Amino acid sequence: MLLKHGYNDLGIQALLAETRVPKGSFYHHFKDKEDFALQVVDTYMTQVHAGLDASLLDPKRPPLTRVRDFFEMIQISYREEGYMGCLLGGLGQELSGVSVLFRAKIAECFAAIAERVAGCLEEARKQGEIPCDSNVQEMANLLVDCWEGAALRSRLHKNPTSLEAMLNFYFDAVTANRNPQDIIKADKAPKAR
Repeated sequence: MLLKHGYNDLGIQALLAETRVPKGSFYHHFKDKEDFALQVVDTYMTQVHAGLDASLLDPKRPPLTRVRDFFEMIQISYREEGYMGCLLGGLGQELSGVSVLFRAKIAECFAAIAERVAGCLEEARKQGEIPCDSNVQEMANLLVDCWEGAALRSRLHKNPTSLEAMLNFYFDAVTANRNPQDIIKADKAPKAR
């Protein structure tokens, strides 16, 4: 409901009616709507970490394959939910400008995801799948940033095209032994006349 309606448009009464939870029970578990939303983010992150574990911790598959598998698994969940996008991205866009607490929480969540991805990219670097001078943390941050932008676009268009294009671009660049950050920098560099 938070993803579908957003934080500001989700009323407690609508939430209670949909979940058939008495008001007293809600306030027994949550201090207020903000506390509820923050706990939803924590629960969401538990699921994200389970997905990261399932994808990234399988040593039988190459590290880059594991990273891509994680994002493809998320893409499948987006499709099943009707391309509503990422809860973190949605709440971050809605609340980061008005709530320091939410801004910090969402930033912490994205950093945790990037950190886990960077660990797998470090394995890829050590195995020679990516250049030995790669800054894996920077590459992981870029991947998460690009994914969130593509998730927003997939929500706008209600299809996976942006997600697929972003993954293809990123992993084509990485497997061609080019850092995606370098490609972006080259595109921004002034052109010779």
